[in-house]
Amino acid sequence: MRRITVYVEGGGNGRELRAKCRKGFQSFFGNAGLAGRLPKVVAGGARSTAYSKFTSAWRRAKSDEFSVLLVDSEGSVPEHSGCWSYVESRDNWDKPIDASDDNAHLMVQCMEAWFLADKTTLAAHFGSGFAASAVPANPSVEDVSKRDIETGLRNATRNCSQGRYDKGRDSFAILGKLDPQKVTGASPHAERLLRTLRTVTSQ
Repeated sequence: MRRITVYVEGGGNGRELRAKCRKGFQSFFGNAGLAGRLPKVVAGGARSTAYSKFTSAWRRAKSDEFSVLLVDSEGSVPEHSGCWSYVESRDNWDKPIDASDDNAHLMVQCMEAWFLADKTTLAAHFGSGFAASAVPANPSVEDVSKRDIETGLRNATRNCSQGRYDKGRDSFAILGKLDPQKVTGASPHAERLLRTLRTVTSQ
């Protein structure tokens, strides 16, 4: 079995938040059926830093290693646009030599878009006072802007006892409890990510 490492945007610069990021993604991958063959998750911090860590690892990777870059798109992704072509156009990031389309993945338009696919988990996380109607209702979660998602989460949690949505406190805890089937049903890019990981882990 090939060793997989996912270099993901998130976790900031603090050790505690990076640990939460790793745990959240590993729980999500485990819930998606990858338990027992979980990819290693590297919390890359800022978006550009995640790319730098990925490219550095790519240059020294061995033949049995498979690296994945996973970052927010930060905007809408044109239909039929490949992930590498998207980040090359938006960020001027070069695709490493010999990298394939399977090595780059996007959370469209941000990781929190996945939350919109599983409002049951959102409501359970925040408990009493959560206003589900304030969260964007578009079932095509990749069409919802990052700003609308963030505004919706803040408004939906304004009356919750633990306070409004806080990315550092809440985001990775929610991620680890999401139903991957609901997420992949609403997000084609999430479905592509998990399909790639399942394929590579079976090799």
